[in-house]
Amino acid sequence: MSDARTRVLLTGATGNWGRATLRAFREHADRIQVTAFSLPSEQDRAVLAGFADMENLSVVWGDLTDPEAVAAAVREIDLVLHVGAVVSPLADAKPELARRVNIESIRNIVAAVRALPDPASVGVVGIGTVAETGNRNPPHHWGRVGDPIRVSEFDEYGQTKVVAERILVDSGLPRWASLRQTGIFHPGMLEIRDPIMTHSVLGGVMEWVTAEDSARLLVGICDPDLPEEFWGGIYDIGGGEEWRLTNWQLQQAIAGALGVRDIRRWYERNWFATRNFHGQWCTDSDRLHDLVPFRHDTFEGALARAVAALPRSVRSAGKVPAWLVRRFVMKPLAEQPRGTMHAIKTGDERHIAAHFGSLEAWRAIGGWDTFEAPTPSRVPSLLDHGYDETVPSDHWDTALLGDAARFRGGRLLDDVPPGTAAVPVRWRCAVGHEFTASPRLILTGGHWCPQCVTRPDQYREQAERNPFLAQLIDA
Repeated sequence: MSDARTRVLLTGATGNWGRATLRAFREHADRIQVTAFSLPSEQDRAVLAGFADMENLSVVWGDLTDPEAVAAAVREIDLVLHVGAVVSPLADAKPELARRVNIESIRNIVAAVRALPDPASVGVVGIGTVAETGNRNPPHHWGRVGDPIRVSEFDEYGQTKVVAERILVDSGLPRWASLRQTGIFHPGMLEIRDPIMTHSVLGGVMEWVTAEDSARLLVGICDPDLPEEFWGGIYDIGGGEEWRLTNWQLQQAIAGALGVRDIRRWYERNWFATRNFHGQWCTDSDRLHDLVPFRHDTFEGALARAVAALPRSVRSAGKVPAWLVRRFVMKPLAEQPRGTMHAIKTGDERHIAAHFGSLEAWRAIGGWDTFEAPTPSRVPSLLDHGYDETVPSDHWDTALLGDAARFRGGRLLDDVPPGTAAVPVRWRCAVGHEFTASPRLILTGGHWCPQCVTRPDQYREQAERNPFLAQLIDA
């Protein structure tokens, strides 16, 4: 008797999102058979041992950078959910590893599916990131797919995901989708102690989503009744209105839940960067929820759940004298390599400029006595994408695409007949770099020159000839 269940290959099964997804898949054993592709490391084996009793789970041990292992794994699979990646802060500490894993993995998956007798029989879902669109401080804090791809300086994870998304979107595969994940709210994030904490801009924003709702999303994509229009799309994942928080709101909420009366006593205001992070509120995150309903969690409920899962020592943080936390935890953290105060102490001009604009700007930040809680506008606003967005993609022609190229400071180098939006064509950027990319990648995805995007330190200079990018140059 044949098995009618959807056969899913899940990468990244041992991460926070992956574990939540396995728990969700466990509840759907009647319709989903999942294969976890994982490294045979001691840590990964220990995590998956916790799912040994999961009837609808099998495990393939292998390396995503091994083309033969990936090719073998995609045989007799209906859907690839490629969650696996080297993410920050590990990606910041080991950028070469991040580039190798995050780029080679999607390249191997695409090649493996393309080599199948019927590539249309397998759907591939890749995971992008909100970091692809970089820093979006108020008043530029509302974003959507199609906004300029502009990664923050020193963000290797974001850069690898830009390349990976290009590979997937222009892969030629019949069934693909790219999901740009936002900040995932999970219990473990309350225990993070890494210098990346100091990169978070107090006045910045993020539209969060829980690991559990993200898992529900992946379960929904496995539904045989998934709308066909889902395929061929790039989507922002976001929890919606309730999950649109400022970074300061999030800090205050977590501190309050841990019994900390005044989080400001833990650190100085100028230990936190004022720019060069990432995060936005999404004007288009409802689009994905409408296609694949996944939102269930409330912020209050998720916070309570996260705190309950913490060790008692962390839950009682409010009982620890603030000066001890400040002196022996937060200050040393800020002064570690990759911390903002490490840049100040060592006179690292590039990192100082990235985090604060300049040393003078850092000195002018002021203390908590002049701090005002950020209240960014909750009225959505849209950037200009440089073309008539009412024209459907199957009617895009040379004239429309030429206008879009000029708005980006460049040129379209090929004639493009209507109905070929998914076919890569030649473009030239303002600097003179020539590259190939589909109109769909450029207009729908917000991508542009693959060389210029790797130079965040030159974005301001690029914006002088790129009106599309210039809309965000002070974000």
